[in-house]
Amino acid sequence: MAEGSAAVPSTELLEWPKKDKRRFLHAVYRVGDLDRTIKFYTECFGMKLLRKRDIPEEKYSNAFLGFGPEESHFVVELTYNYGVTSYDIGTGFGHFAIATPDVYKMVEDIRAKGGNITREPGPVKGGSSVIAFVKDPDGYIFELIQRASTPEPLCQVMLRVGDLDRSVKFYEKVVQSKITFFLDFCFSN
Repeated sequence: MAEGSAAVPSTELLEWPKKDKRRFLHAVYRVGDLDRTIKFYTECFGMKLLRKRDIPEEKYSNAFLGFGPEESHFVVELTYNYGVTSYDIGTGFGHFAIATPDVYKMVEDIRAKGGNITREPGPVKGGSSVIAFVKDPDGYIFELIQRASTPEPLCQVMLRVGDLDRSVKFYEKVVQSKITFFLDFCFSN
């Protein structure tokens, strides 16, 4: 069962990111074909390959992709472990979200390149935000959100949690993060 609730941003919460210089740096996940995934992210999402390295003695390679330099933008770190062609994504990860000024156009472009659209563009149920969902070649889901141009298009990570209060307390206390915009947590029985 999924539940979500909107947090009402106060003036203090809107000012907090301008003063606090901490940020999430990157998300690491495994892929079965590094070059295929790099091609998909660069051609379909418009990300840039920031760096790529091969560590043969440890039998893995990884690549960092994003919409700007790692020093100032959240990026994804794709890891390929030699000989592993697929992974079970599990139930804890939900999706990443990418902001774009025109979801309809982005979906057309992704479809033309052979991308897997899992939810056609349109308003979110009960709201007016235009969204769509795309599955990457490894099965990871990306939500496309229609928003005006933004310096940080890779704008959300959705995780599923079993205990919302405990998870919020963890991020607020241990990570010293604030819930600022929207809580999109799913509960499993």
